[in-house]
Amino acid sequence: MTEEEKIFAGKLFFPGDPALKAKKLKAHNLNIDFNRLHEDETEERSRILHELLGHLGENSFIQGPVTFHYGCHTEIGDCTFINFNFTVQDDAKVTIGNHCDFGPNVTIVTPIHPMLADERIAYPDENGTPRRLCRAKPVTVEDGCWIGANAIILPGVTVGKNSVVGAGSVVTRDVPPGVFAAGNPCRVIRELTDADSLKNKTF
Repeated sequence: MTEEEKIFAGKLFFPGDPALKAKKLKAHNLNIDFNRLHEDETEERSRILHELLGHLGENSFIQGPVTFHYGCHTEIGDCTFINFNFTVQDDAKVTIGNHCDFGPNVTIVTPIHPMLADERIAYPDENGTPRRLCRAKPVTVEDGCWIGANAIILPGVTVGKNSVVGAGSVVTRDVPPGVFAAGNPCRVIRELTDADSLKNKTF
């Protein structure tokens, strides 16, 4: 089993594996290339994002700057908007659905490092070789979600369809569909209803 296969199987893996390091280096360089471009250099921006990401759907827009750790482990659906300073530490898979909106400074993280200091220095792998190991859990943001500015989504979380995560939230557990959730740690505040419709707002 390769180190990448271990990631996707939820097993301990070695981030220093040469194949993983090569993928990260490619992504980090592509991040820099993308971030150097002007917003109206649309063709080159699109080319880089399609090389960087596992999938980028039609009519999706990423404002930039961006920081993807692997890039190829992230898939983004159609008609999704992502604002400034999007950071994705996508050791495990990150899946973002269609028609999602992300405010500025959103961070998604998937790796889980050892809690004990000596195990962060080294821990025996399956062959007994001491290495710096960690695990990672996938993150999913389902269709129609709005993730507010400065939100942080932690490993293993799924944000359910059409939900809203408030600005500055730290999302430590799953968010069910169709709710407004906010806080640190993020919790469900209420269900979204017809009362939230723009037709009820005064302009």
